[in-house]
Amino acid sequence: MTVLRTNTFAFALVLAIALLIANILVLPAFGDPSTYETTLAGLAPFALVAMASTPQIMSGGGGIDVSIGPLVGLIGVVYAVYLQPHGLGGPELAIPIGVLLGAGVGVLNGFNIAVLRYQPVIATLCMYFILGGVSQWILPAAQSTQGGWTDHLAGSLGPIPYGLILILIPLGVWAVLRRRTSYVRTLQAVGGSDRAALTAGINVVRVRLIAYGLGGAIAAVAAFALIGLTRGADPTIGQQYTLVGIAAVSLGGTVMNGSRGGMLGGVFGAACIFLIQNLLSNLGVAPTWFQVAYGGVLVGAVVLSSRFASTGRRKEALA
Repeated sequence: MTVLRTNTFAFALVLAIALLIANILVLPAFGDPSTYETTLAGLAPFALVAMASTPQIMSGGGGIDVSIGPLVGLIGVVYAVYLQPHGLGGPELAIPIGVLLGAGVGVLNGFNIAVLRYQPVIATLCMYFILGGVSQWILPAAQSTQGGWTDHLAGSLGPIPYGLILILIPLGVWAVLRRRTSYVRTLQAVGGSDRAALTAGINVVRVRLIAYGLGGAIAAVAAFALIGLTRGADPTIGQQYTLVGIAAVSLGGTVMNGSRGGMLGGVFGAACIFLIQNLLSNLGVAPTWFQVAYGGVLVGAVVLSSRFASTGRRKEALA
């Protein structure tokens, strides 16, 4: 119980382990090492979208970015329609272009929110519709990619699944930001109270611009993971991950005011949602009930994790 109170992601981790065991009990083959490659390839888009949603939420001010899903879809469309057919589809060009596109859209969101003072939900909802419309204008229907390096992203690099590598990339960047710079602490300070942070001399606008840009850059990694999984681009598929990403972040213990949380919790929250979906599929439950299950688990998790967090804060105050 103490662990649950002191680690924001502990609840999601415990729940993910329980769901993993349940999946293995229902389908023993799920625990076979030969399935790890496929499992991690399926988990990667969930985890990456959750991590892409984390910095904005941590920046506070109600910073929920609902445009992450359509941004993932747009980057996939740009790759399939413009980059790959015109000789720009190699990883040495496609990855930087995708990351710059994602970061650029993120910074634009951050500018509208931090500088122009739009409410985050309104600003990113407008971007949600813009990105979705542009994607469908460029590519009205799903299109298969023409092979190439993205096809390998659902496989392995030697003994290491690419899905795991893709998940570790943002986690590694986040670890560097946390340990080698003061950015994560500054982000938490801004999320907790932007007025107090401003009084302390923190450039709140810059911190939020970086947060939204970082989220957009990670969305590009999610886009390539999704292309590798589906072997194609779909202008609408990314939108399905929007609420999943936000739910995973909340489930992972990141609070909406930004004062506590991190990307690792988002990964565990995404793992819970992925494992719930897999478990229900193996039990033969109709897909229409998946959203009900997500919502029920999320409500219960948020209530319990908030209770543990508040108990922990009361103990800290009394200490």
